[in-house]
Amino acid sequence: MRYFVTGGAGYVGGTVAAHLLAAGHRVTVLDDLSTGFRAGVPAGAEFVEGRIQDAGKWLDGSYDGVLHFAACSQVGESVVNPEKYWRNNVAGTLDLLSAMREADVRTLVFSSTAAVYGEPTATPITEEAATAPTNPYGASKLAVDHMITSEAAAHGLAAVSLRYFNVAGAHRADPGLGERHDPESHLIPIVLQVALGRRDSINVYGTDYPTPDGTCVRDYIHVDDLAEAHLLALTAATPGEHLICNLGNGNGFSVREVIETARQVTGHAIPETAAERRAGDPAVLVASAERARERLGWRPSRADLAGIIADAWAFAQREETAK
Repeated sequence: MRYFVTGGAGYVGGTVAAHLLAAGHRVTVLDDLSTGFRAGVPAGAEFVEGRIQDAGKWLDGSYDGVLHFAACSQVGESVVNPEKYWRNNVAGTLDLLSAMREADVRTLVFSSTAAVYGEPTATPITEEAATAPTNPYGASKLAVDHMITSEAAAHGLAAVSLRYFNVAGAHRADPGLGERHDPESHLIPIVLQVALGRRDSINVYGTDYPTPDGTCVRDYIHVDDLAEAHLLALTAATPGEHLICNLGNGNGFSVREVIETARQVTGHAIPETAAERRAGDPAVLVASAERARERLGWRPSRADLAGIIADAWAFAQREETAK
């Protein structure tokens, strides 16, 4: 089988491309490298530097499906520059869907996000939960989900949207595939930057939440577990249906649990600094992944927080040594 991976030079897209290659598929990665990295494209994948708006230049009927990761994804940036998110995430995906229709490529797996739910009223969060994104990033992803639903109904697209919670770790079969963001906004890589001496301490935003230790609780999923869900989604995709599945472990870890586990894994003190709550940060975000289990046959097998952080730490050390 041959697959077209947009945004395949990014963290998740590159790891999924590596899993596709390991399964014996042929892979073409399309990425404009605006946020991705050439080093994030796995060996064996054909690489095309370009925008999703121009996907029609390369997409043709020889492809069995598209896995779509190309998106702007910084929440803060989306608030001050929303037009960038509507133009790239929404209009760009519309162009991609048009290119797929023109090339008669009728299977799509879309990288969606838990940000579509906003501040949920109950946990664990199911796919039936109200969608009320609190920023343009989440709103743009939700708009694309609606777009895909109509494309499946009108044109027979076989589509699966996977709504991620907190992705972490690094690809175990290739420690050179891990989390590279500039600027970094994810908790585990920032904590590891403290361990590496690149930051003095980790800010803990809010210590008075209604949780066991007063800090926010989040659902962390290993990037390899996440990648495996995408391969299963390709098989589960059904013409005319848009299937939406949450991806998470169903268990939450607090900010302080993450920091303490990182101390144990790295052997570093990792000082922390208490800071004010950030607006819009829910106390608990934990996924229900029952639908993914039922429809995809997916079960995460790397749910141990220490193992997730150990893989991220191996990647962080490798990157630091390479500088």
